[in-house]
Amino acid sequence: MTASNELRLLPWSGAGGKPCYLSTDDRGGYVSRLADNIEAVQLGSAADLLGQASETIDDQDAALEEMRRLAMELTGALRDVLRVATSRGHLLALSEPRQPVY
Repeated sequence: MTASNELRLLPWSGAGGKPCYLSTDDRGGYVSRLADNIEAVQLGSAADLLGQASETIDDQDAALEEMRRLAMELTGALRDVLRVATSRGHLLALSEPRQPVY
């Protein structure tokens, strides 16, 4: 098992919206692979949504309700992408040697 400061933030929430973490030394284990796959789906969905957002914003006839839906979907996608970035940033920090700051 990994030390408590080496837990992986998973791309889903637990009860009450609390973050879920994985403690394992096996980055190729079932839950690690599942998390990797879900992160890939989340990032792909965010990229697709970004394309849709560009089209909707360019549409001068877009209805207010359509813009609200877009804002809600973008908020959810941004939340997912931020969680992935946080998780992967932490994993990178654990796997890469620290470079001295000059």
